[in-house]
Amino acid sequence: MKGSVVHWLKSVTVIFFSLDISLDLVFADPSDVESHLEQGKKFLQAGQLQDALLHYTAAVEGDPSNYLTYFKRAAVYLAIGQSKKALPDLDMTVQLKPDFYKARLQKGNTLLKLGKVPEAEADFNTLISEGPLKAEAEAQLSLIPVLKNAVSSARSFMVNNDFHPAIELLGEAIEISPWDVGLREMRAECYEAVGMFQSAISDIKMTSRLVNDNTEAFMRMSLLYYFLGEESDSLREIRECLRLDPDHKECFPHYKKVKKLDKQLRSAEEHMDNGRYAEAAEKLLSSLSTEGEIPQFLLRIREKLCHCYYRLDNYSAGMEWCGLALELDPENMDVLCDRAELFISHQEYEEAIKDYQTANGVENHPRKVDEGLQKAQRLLKQSQKRDYYKILGVSRTASKSEVTKAYRKLARKWHPDAYDGEDREKAEKMFLDIAAAKEVLTDPDLRQRFDNGEDPLDAEQNSGGFHHGGPFGFPFGGQGFTFKFRYT
Repeated sequence: MKGSVVHWLKSVTVIFFSLDISLDLVFADPSDVESHLEQGKKFLQAGQLQDALLHYTAAVEGDPSNYLTYFKRAAVYLAIGQSKKALPDLDMTVQLKPDFYKARLQKGNTLLKLGKVPEAEADFNTLISEGPLKAEAEAQLSLIPVLKNAVSSARSFMVNNDFHPAIELLGEAIEISPWDVGLREMRAECYEAVGMFQSAISDIKMTSRLVNDNTEAFMRMSLLYYFLGEESDSLREIRECLRLDPDHKECFPHYKKVKKLDKQLRSAEEHMDNGRYAEAAEKLLSSLSTEGEIPQFLLRIREKLCHCYYRLDNYSAGMEWCGLALELDPENMDVLCDRAELFISHQEYEEAIKDYQTANGVENHPRKVDEGLQKAQRLLKQSQKRDYYKILGVSRTASKSEVTKAYRKLARKWHPDAYDGEDREKAEKMFLDIAAAKEVLTDPDLRQRFDNGEDPLDAEQNSGGFHHGGPFGFPFGGQGFTFKFRYT
């Protein structure tokens, strides 16, 4: 019994509370409504649309029978792109004041932009038969046959997989009905079919704004960004899908894959930025197990692996990954330059010149291409005279200790005191070349000049230099010379 009384008292309280609210609305102070309308107008003029919307909503609630409050709120909804919310207010406006023809014209225009053709036709015909806005209504009504014809023709082209004319026709239709979700989706489908993915994304993005909780649009945009090799944008869109539906059966597995790939590529970039090329290569190789099919990702990963192995002076791996990258993009200037430098480091100057010439043929190529080509040509010319790396049998990336070790080994073989062959002139020349190679390759400045294609000991290129007296002050080439030598 006691519980029943409590329940009755609660019910009565709710009834009186509801009645109190209703009475407040019915007997709202007209001055309050006018104040909200005035404030709404001020905010609207200042471009503060959300604030204007709050005041117009308060005015509607304060006086639900005032057609003007609905019309003004509808104007704000249209200004902030919420056309579907504007329609009920425009409907209410013409219901409360059927001869408010400006509102009916706005309603018809909004319906036409949304692609609701029959309803728009009805409003325009009413205006033609009744109102003073006949000319405006006739002009809008004349657009409907154009719209219908464009859409019908576009569908026919799409059936025959002729997408370019379909895109053009749908563009004409969208000019008339820019808020028609179906038209945007059709054109996005055409854009995808011809590989214009950014344009497809733009249309799909619009549908995500026109339709609430449009998880399909966010999923589709994420997939398109992914196909373009833009993992960060793909991740952003798929997160929007999961925000709307955390358990979405398609968005969630795609999210896990994109997140993993994004993390791997970011880690590789960080390692490369800090000169840790071995660690970067490891991350890049692991990313291929996450994504090994999408061409844009494959190109990026192969390009970065090419660069890593070039910086690591790993000739075989560098050649492999540079070659694989060029299979996807034969004119990739970064890859061509990296491979050219790998060729140079292994004295393959003619091959380096070919790569630099290919890069040089690409429009708007960077300055490093011209500089690299000139260097490779100088080195080729230089190699036809005297190549200090070849003389010592070391690579262009050999350390100072490796150069010294190679020098000592050859010096023992060709030192005139130790040489027991018959061709002593050859031994003298070989030893001179060995000594010159050591001098150049163990001196950072001389070595840099040589690496840039200049022989710092060539009398033709220098006013002074190495004049076959040797770096140790003894002359070779005469008879009966004697000297002592230390292998340092």
